[in-house]
Amino acid sequence: MQTSPDRHEYPAHWEADVVLRDGGTARIRPITADDADRLVSFYEQVSDESKYYRFFAPYPRLSAKDVHRFTHHDFVDRVGLAATVGGEFIATVRYDRINADGLPASSPADEAEVAFLVQDAHQGRGVASALLEHIAAVARERDIRRFAAEVLPANNKMIKVFTDAGYQQKRHFEDGVVRLEFDLEPTDRSLAVQRAREQRAEGRSVARLLAPGSVAVIGAGRTPGGVGRSVLENLREAGFTGRLYAVNGALQEKELGGVPAYRSVRDIPEPVDLAVVAVRSERVPEVVAECGEHGVQGLVVVSAGYAESGPEGRERQRELVRQARTYGMRIIGPNAFGVINTSPEVRLNASLAPEMPRAGRIGLFAQSGAIGIALLSRLHRRGGGVTGVTGVSTFVSSGNRADVSGNDVLQYWYEDPDTDVALMYLESIGNPRKFTRLARRTAAAKPLVVVQGARHGGAAPQGHAVRATRLPHATVSALLRQAGVIRVDTITELVDAGLLLARQPLPTGPRVAILGNSESLGLLTYDACLAEGLRPLPPVDLTTAASAEDFRAALTHALADDACDAVVVTAIPAVGEASTADAALAEALRSASAAAPAKPVLVVHVELGGLAEALSAAASTAPQAAPAAPPFSGSNHPIRPADRPPTVAEVPEAEADSRLIPAYPAAERAVRALAEAVRYGQWRREAADPGRVPEYEDIDEKGAAEQIDGLLGDGGMGGLTLGPEDTCALLGRYGIDVRRALPAPTPDEAVAAADRLGYPVALKTTAPHLRHRADLGGVRLDLADEEQLRRAYAELTGLFGTPEELRPVVQAMAPRGVDTVVRAVIDPAAGAVLSFGLAGAPSELLGDTAHRLIPVTDRDAASLVRSIRTAPLLFGWRGSAPADTAALEELLLRLSRLVDDHPEVVSVSLEPVVVAPHGLSALGASVRLAPPPARDDLGPRTLPVY
Repeated sequence: MQTSPDRHEYPAHWEADVVLRDGGTARIRPITADDADRLVSFYEQVSDESKYYRFFAPYPRLSAKDVHRFTHHDFVDRVGLAATVGGEFIATVRYDRINADGLPASSPADEAEVAFLVQDAHQGRGVASALLEHIAAVARERDIRRFAAEVLPANNKMIKVFTDAGYQQKRHFEDGVVRLEFDLEPTDRSLAVQRAREQRAEGRSVARLLAPGSVAVIGAGRTPGGVGRSVLENLREAGFTGRLYAVNGALQEKELGGVPAYRSVRDIPEPVDLAVVAVRSERVPEVVAECGEHGVQGLVVVSAGYAESGPEGRERQRELVRQARTYGMRIIGPNAFGVINTSPEVRLNASLAPEMPRAGRIGLFAQSGAIGIALLSRLHRRGGGVTGVTGVSTFVSSGNRADVSGNDVLQYWYEDPDTDVALMYLESIGNPRKFTRLARRTAAAKPLVVVQGARHGGAAPQGHAVRATRLPHATVSALLRQAGVIRVDTITELVDAGLLLARQPLPTGPRVAILGNSESLGLLTYDACLAEGLRPLPPVDLTTAASAEDFRAALTHALADDACDAVVVTAIPAVGEASTADAALAEALRSASAAAPAKPVLVVHVELGGLAEALSAAASTAPQAAPAAPPFSGSNHPIRPADRPPTVAEVPEAEADSRLIPAYPAAERAVRALAEAVRYGQWRREAADPGRVPEYEDIDEKGAAEQIDGLLGDGGMGGLTLGPEDTCALLGRYGIDVRRALPAPTPDEAVAAADRLGYPVALKTTAPHLRHRADLGGVRLDLADEEQLRRAYAELTGLFGTPEELRPVVQAMAPRGVDTVVRAVIDPAAGAVLSFGLAGAPSELLGDTAHRLIPVTDRDAASLVRSIRTAPLLFGWRGSAPADTAALEELLLRLSRLVDDHPEVVSVSLEPVVVAPHGLSALGASVRLAPPPARDDLGPRTLPVY
């Protein structure tokens, strides 16, 4: 029988909040001796059929012995977990180690029997699947590697729970019972199943907040102008399609502003799906309790006075989340601006925004209410007039982001048919590893544009719980780009990119045609394209006398050119009736664009405000010549009969966005947005074939594991930096050879080392302040004989200090090449990251370093080498011999494998790596080992604890 110092101690770290299949939440925790009454009450609410399936016989009630057995656990060999809502059990799971009760020693000590019981009213919510993930994680922690379960053949639901989990399993039938056995080690399939369930559950939890059937505004006052009353009026004026209620404990009226009014949520005779809480923070706990008892599904808390106000407020915020989750509710906020859903079936404006945005295809998420207001306003203004606004599908302002975060909203947008483009303003990323994973999946289906505030402050905004990370913002930004995120620096760029991606198809390449009636504006656009890495064609000057028909003909010709991937139209005011000219030009550009819908068209206008409005208005007023292409592959547009084009009446208002040509007041803004679309389009094409992680026959994974275990076991559990011999040995097991550097504590020993290695040699100091610093004189190269070596030794010690201070070494000279630096580090928040750059000033001073998440594929390695600005030095710049980049890419892949296979390798630095025309030489290396940081992305699904 296994023993453990934790036996009988309550394992608080097993407690977790989870989102269930229907979007509600439950609390999972260990069962204790104090749960006897809860267990009896739970069992009484289970049907006779479910009891029969659990015990294989009629079992109407639990005996006192049963209750004692099912509530007394040692948390090692016998463990029970319960899923609770409102403090009451809705499901239980239990395992018993098979040899825990004196069975023969030959029985496997790493196997346990597992059994579930789910209250009938909660079956179908995914409770058993969530419990299986958590009990499996508990079992692995207690060195159990295999579960066995016996299930009656008719119990199809429970058989499906096991078979759908994705674990490797065996199944056989004996004595009228189906016996299932499965290993608990996570597999690619089990992780895929888990993440698919996570996506559905978390997406559904947001859907319940954004598409409620009924809303109660708690704290709506009699006097207009207050926060609660404003939200109530905004909901009413937006035409919310569900039931709407006003709640205020001081109200005597039965109606408030034409809305039914009640003194408490409890008094509302019908179910309430969403409650908007706008009362003082000290009253919120009472309100949350009332909502939970009434069965409210979710809360939008606009009340302030939480973590943004200091430590006491942070504790109030934690308690708010704990209380809401106890009742199965999720929270947006506190200190939130609110939520909006423009769908005609919902028309929800549960926010402080006085105007309901026009329905459209852009989803907005903002952690700041002020920025949220600015984004809604800018989208409303761009294009001019009501007919010109770019529409919004949904808007979420998360406030302090205590519960529902950007990750949750991404889960919702991923499958939302009304959202084609996602725009996010973030001030913190609470779980970068998960955000990167979700962003990659979302970006593969629809564009995701992100701007991040508080990038350089060194701390998250008050109220935001953020995991510690050692990575600088530039590194995090690079990793997000690797995941397909379109990273911009300002909210202006966020809107600029969003408008283009929502209105136009993705460009298939970087070739840009430029045409317009201003030679100077065309040249500015040309220069801007070059600055953004695009390939502009020579601008076509139509002259200031160009008519609308001239523009139409030129745009038609450019779009038909196979050498063109996108068109930028530049326009300055025409002489004559401005409004008439603007409308004619807008219609000309629109008709030409509609005839060739596969390429994006942008307009740069100078002092021509009417054109922007006309371009937008043209989409809703002009006859449609042909169906426009969707703004990107995979858009969910209605299907119409193929034998005729749609009429204006058939084009839904939200879909009109895809007819609009975005207009920009400056060439730089238009081209920057286009460049982001080009890069994103290229990422989408490459994402379809991400490459592979190659296998190398000479890798000794087992030997490396044994070496690491031995080093950490010898007093290194707190972490240790390996010495030169251990470093070379560990890296060598993965085919990474480091040139030997022999210590030279005296001139004579330096000569002896050189004789052993063979001339020419290098003499280097390894003192931290001089290491790898040839610019400071700490490295002497190409020493051809003993005389030169002794002279260099004397110069070094004369200039910089004693041999004891300098710690000199002698190393054989490597072939000449390009000096590079390769590093890998495991960050507790982002995960394992591989970095590459040139040695010296390019990496250190200019920050010219590229990053990729580990594991790295062959495509990743190739792009990593080529993505730094100084990459031309590796490819024969100015007639130099090209470096052996194939060998460099192989080194990157081998190092990636080492860190991915052994998470105890928490950092590796190879510096310098000299890449010669043939082969490469790693001249210095350091490796640090430590117990790896916990990876919650491999554990069971759980909501963050703030």
